[in-house]
Amino acid sequence: MTSRREQSFTYALLGVFSLIALLPIVGIVFTALQQKGGGASFGSFDGFHFDNFKRAWQDGNFGTYLKSSAIVAVSVVGISTVVSILAGYAFGMMRFRFAQPLFYIFLLGLMVPMEAMIVPLYYDLRDLELTDTYWALILPQAGTSIAFGTFWMRAFFRSVPPSLVEAARIDGASSWFTLWRVLLPLAKPAVLTMVVLLFMWTWNEFLLALVMVTDEGLRTAPLGLSFFVGRNQADLTLLAAGAVIVAFPVVVLYVFLQRHFIRGMVSGAVKG
Repeated sequence: MTSRREQSFTYALLGVFSLIALLPIVGIVFTALQQKGGGASFGSFDGFHFDNFKRAWQDGNFGTYLKSSAIVAVSVVGISTVVSILAGYAFGMMRFRFAQPLFYIFLLGLMVPMEAMIVPLYYDLRDLELTDTYWALILPQAGTSIAFGTFWMRAFFRSVPPSLVEAARIDGASSWFTLWRVLLPLAKPAVLTMVVLLFMWTWNEFLLALVMVTDEGLRTAPLGLSFFVGRNQADLTLLAAGAVIVAFPVVVLYVFLQRHFIRGMVSGAVKG
C-alpha cells in the first residue's frame, strides 16, 4: 500500500514534469499576445494584444489552410475509423485462414515510415493524375492510419470477455449485430482515443503535403505555417500567433475528448 509520503512525492514529481511540459506552450501563447516586435518577456508586459491573431490570420491565409486541413483530417479519420473497426473485429474475434499473415501485412503500415515511401508514392499518384488534389493527401494517410487503427481495435476486441460474445450468439445475434450493438458501445473509449490520435497525426502531417501539393489552395495548415514563417522571420509575435492558430483545433478536440482519451489509453488496447 502506498504511503502518504510516497503519494506526495509522486504528485510533486508529476507537477514538476507538467510544469516543464507547459512552460513552452505558455511561452508561445504569451509571445503571441505581446505587442508587435515583442517577445516572451514577462518583465515588459503591457497588456494583451489580440490583434496579432487577426494580422496572422489575414497575412498567412490561414482560413484556406485550415479548411484544407479540416477536409483532409475529417476524411482520413472517418475512413480509417470505419475500416479499422471492421478489420479489428475480424482479426480480433473471427477465425479464418491466413489471419495471422494478413495481420502482419497490415502491420507493415506501422513499420515503414512515410519518408521511405514518399518518392515511389509521388510517381504512382502522378501517373494516376492525383497529385495536387485532396486525394493525394487523403489516401496515403488513410492507408497508414488504417494499419494503426486495425492494430488498436484488434487489441481491444481480443480483451473482450468471450462469454459476452457467446451470450449474444445464443440470443441469435449476427456478427454484424454483435459488433455494432454489443461490442461497439463498450469500445467507445478506445475508438475515441484512436480518433484523437489519428486526427492529431493527420493534422500535423507535413512531408506528404509538401511533396504532393503545389496549389496554394490545397496547402494544409502545417505547410502553410512553414511558408508563413519564411515570410515573417523577424516578427516573433506574428509567428507565435500563427503557431497558436494552427495548433488550436487539435487542442480543442483533446479538451472535449480528454476523459475518453485518458480512459482509452489506460484500459483500451492494452492486451495483444
